Amino acid sequence: MKFMKLGSRPDTFYTAEAVRSVSSEVSSDLIIQVKGSRYLLHKFPLLSKCLRLQKLCSESPDSSSQHQIVQLPDFPGGVEAFELCAKFCYGITITLSPYNIVAARCGAEYLQMTEEVEKGNLIQKLEVFFNSCILRGWKDAIVSLQTTKALPMWSEDLGITSRSIEAVAAKVLSHPSKVSLSHSHSRRVRDDVSCNGTESMRHNKSGNKGWWAEDLAELSIDLYWRTMIAIKSGGKIPSNLIGDALKIYASRWLPNVTNNGHLKKQAVSDSDSESVSEIASKHRLLLESVVSLLPAEKGAVSCGFLLKLLKASNILNASSSSKMELARRVGLQLEESTVSDLLIPSLSHTNDTVYDIDLVMTILEQFMSQGQSPPTSPARSRMAFERRRSRSAENINLEFQESRRSSSASHSSKLKVAKLVDRYLQEVARDVNFHLSKFIALAEIIPDFARHDHDDLYRAIDIFLKAHPALNKSERKRLCRILDCKKLSMEACMHAAQNELLPLRVVVQVLFFEQARAAAAGGKVTDLPTNIKALLTAHGIDPSKPTAPLSTTTSIHAEDNWSVSGFKSPKSRSSTLRMKLAEDDDFNQNGLPHNGIGRNSRFKAICAIPTQPKKMLSKFWSANRTATEKN
Repeated sequence: MKFMKLGSRPDTFYTAEAVRSVSSEVSSDLIIQVKGSRYLLHKFPLLSKCLRLQKLCSESPDSSSQHQIVQLPDFPGGVEAFELCAKFCYGITITLSPYNIVAARCGAEYLQMTEEVEKGNLIQKLEVFFNSCILRGWKDAIVSLQTTKALPMWSEDLGITSRSIEAVAAKVLSHPSKVSLSHSHSRRVRDDVSCNGTESMRHNKSGNKGWWAEDLAELSIDLYWRTMIAIKSGGKIPSNLIGDALKIYASRWLPNVTNNGHLKKQAVSDSDSESVSEIASKHRLLLESVVSLLPAEKGAVSCGFLLKLLKASNILNASSSSKMELARRVGLQLEESTVSDLLIPSLSHTNDTVYDIDLVMTILEQFMSQGQSPPTSPARSRMAFERRRSRSAENINLEFQESRRSSSASHSSKLKVAKLVDRYLQEVARDVNFHLSKFIALAEIIPDFARHDHDDLYRAIDIFLKAHPALNKSERKRLCRILDCKKLSMEACMHAAQNELLPLRVVVQVLFFEQARAAAAGGKVTDLPTNIKALLTAHGIDPSKPTAPLSTTTSIHAEDNWSVSGFKSPKSRSSTLRMKLAEDDDFNQNGLPHNGIGRNSRFKAICAIPTQPKKMLSKFWSANRTATEKN
């Protein structure tokens, strides 16, 4: 820490009966009142260096009295700064450091202690010390910048704030080895430098590129914002380091968000005089400032950090523009997030759901609007090859590989997001206030090719049906239309075949397609009835090609787990299915397709379903084991 001593006389100021005086053989003739404190001093040493006191004394009506009284109620820096200026006038030794130089400089400016009044006056000495010592040290510049918060207007007018910000930004933009690290909390570096001569320094020339982030996190949000703008405008700091610095600052000042949507109490308690609304307003301003500083480059900050900011913005009721900006950025890298990240508490009075579904929908819309596409097909690549025949074969091959790599990356991100959405639906489906239309909208926003299997989606539908038992038949049918039975694994089919909450159409389709799949996997394609082959073809399935059962590794709640031991008896399931066949009047309209298959053929196909589900299920297992052994 740099410091400077001025003056040589010992400190002779003392307090007597709530009045500050200076020991002297000469009687005092000046009383100065500064913010409730009274000083009994002498005119000669003060007026010889302070132009403002000269003017006030000459204008005072009681100048002929023994003690002339001067009022200084608006003195910047208070009694501490005034006493430094007064001691300088008396020649008493004062010690200046980054902690008090701003207040002393503002007080000297107020008293007009300029070179015109006397050569070598206080303002000139403070300016030399500030420019040549304070601004050259890293921690000194930060401390002096922090102290400007107490005197913002004076610091702005005197250029102290702007000069400190420029000095800090310049050090961040320079190489760490060129920076005089006078003190750093993260590295415990000592730097005791006296501008009067002695010097004892120990620099840490660490190669850590983000060494400055922790120290800047001590600044208030307005100073931090201006400093970061200056750093970003330099164009030398990578966007990921800017993002890391913002994350450090947000974790330092923003309250943590709990799972139930409340704010954890800060480690550093706020002032008792501040109301809850004032604290929330400060946090809101801080969050919106951090959002405005986020780098434009994708991946500069993690998706998890963006979603934490989004949760905090929801709780703090931040501006809609900040929320939309965060949602847009989350959408750009949604594949990096987890289900817990997307569980954003809903605090809206117009929305009864536990989590903010609309905000997640906005994020998904932003993700899907990126214009990503599946991997380039080989036929299209051959056409591009023909159009670019004039180029060399090596360049064409390289360009094709690059385009295929980038498109494959976007395709894989959609596959990840599809899994993410299905598992997110499993969590929010338990909410009794979660509307059917929103469930379907969230599920349908994912393109069909992104879901290789529908097991996770089926789990979400099953959970939703259990949490919403009041759904009527048409609503259950509408919900299950988003499910593709051909993409269910063996385990999911076994569960769905006995799920009383599912519409008859789904149960029949599950049994029908799984019987055909089991027969195909067992090498008995020729034994399939003609009507079943026709139905398989109508649904886009080639009966001549066996389809391996799909599997999933989704982690689910214990109550939603599928267990063979928990199945009902075959007799009960058979009677349930036959009862559904008798009661469902709309089956012929909404069930099997009409493309080239008559009513009698569809009826025969239904009747082709085994009357003893136990035998069919054992066939499933034996077929699955046979296929596994062959592999």
